[in-house]
Amino acid sequence: MSEEEEQSARAAAKVQEAAANVQHVTKRRQRITADRADAVARRYFDALSAHDLDAAVAMWADGGRENVRGQVDVTAPEGVRDFIGELFGAVPDVRFELLSTTTEDDRCAVQWRLRGTFAGPGPLGGIEPTGHPLTLEGIDLLTVRGGLIHANDAFPDSISLPRQIGMMPAQGSTADQRLLGAFNTKTRLTSRLSSAEPRLVAERVWLVQGQPGRCNVYLLEDEGGVTLFDAGARTMTRAVAGAGARLGGIRRIVLGHGHTDHRGVAPALGVPVLCHPDEVQDAEGSGGFRYWPADLAGLPLGARQLQRLLHRYAWDGGPVKISDTVREGDEVAGFRVVDLPGHAPGLIGLWRESDRLALCSDCFYTLDMWGRDCPPRAPAATYNYDSEQARASIRKLAALEPEAAWPGHAKPATGDVRAQLERAAEL
Repeated sequence: MSEEEEQSARAAAKVQEAAANVQHVTKRRQRITADRADAVARRYFDALSAHDLDAAVAMWADGGRENVRGQVDVTAPEGVRDFIGELFGAVPDVRFELLSTTTEDDRCAVQWRLRGTFAGPGPLGGIEPTGHPLTLEGIDLLTVRGGLIHANDAFPDSISLPRQIGMMPAQGSTADQRLLGAFNTKTRLTSRLSSAEPRLVAERVWLVQGQPGRCNVYLLEDEGGVTLFDAGARTMTRAVAGAGARLGGIRRIVLGHGHTDHRGVAPALGVPVLCHPDEVQDAEGSGGFRYWPADLAGLPLGARQLQRLLHRYAWDGGPVKISDTVREGDEVAGFRVVDLPGHAPGLIGLWRESDRLALCSDCFYTLDMWGRDCPPRAPAATYNYDSEQARASIRKLAALEPEAAWPGHAKPATGDVRAQLERAAEL
């Protein structure tokens, strides 16, 4: 082969190599484009509109999470299959229109409009088909990796569905105005019955007291917000939340102990909850019932029957997850933690030396079994983990010589607090 022919062959080979590289890059770009979050999202909604259940489910990664806020939280493949299958069975002519998409990295937000007829034969979210036409809008936020859906956080217009199928009156209608008026009347009435304005009882210490049981929740000013000491009764949730919001927001809750009438509002507030290590079991569990006698035996019959109902229906907000613990000597919002066990295994109080103020949970009581005021007394043996230890803790508190000692219920001990507490420990 001549030199000229060799050069021509080499040139042809380079052209072929370049063409192959271009083809490879083109295919790779096509594959990347097909795997893009927005492309996957469009194919997914096309499959839904085509009622192709298998194709839609196949686009999910195993274990992917479908979370329709407030309605459905399932995982792929079977949970997603059941959810989509229910939609197809309830709205047999369902179609989706994509109004817009916005993509960033592996996430694609899809604004959609659903049209169809709630004709059944299957139910939707437990609601039997009504035959009403539907037009709903919403946004799905899909997370896509490797061409598969790993998560979908969906935010549908949930209020339009009950209006369109007749569960709720049409917006602005006479019936809608009457419903709104009735709800506002109920809100005003329950607010008067359950709310209590916070009152300042010491420097940087606010009190919300609520029924039943005149439960005390203390709001301690703390770095621009408040720390709650004790969490009272569940019935106080709205009052405590409102007071905390007006004082800058609730940062955390420190439980004096884990009994039902001291953890009441804690589960609903969504902030970190702390307690003594020996109270974790009860705060996260029975609320004290594990060591109380069956049926609260030992209380007078009438009080026993009443308090069983109060524990269940008024005081207890349920178990609460403890995020951290405190113990003797720790600092909480300018107070020092003092261990006062007995009524509960890990009962604590808070002590502020500067004004000799004690917040002492149920170390002692200033109300009797029927809610009437009384001099300081030891807690009832029925509710105590260790009654002798409870009396020793009252003596320990007395030895601090408080100017004022605020318990977990009712009024404070003031005046000669030490003498009053020493008498309570001996009764």
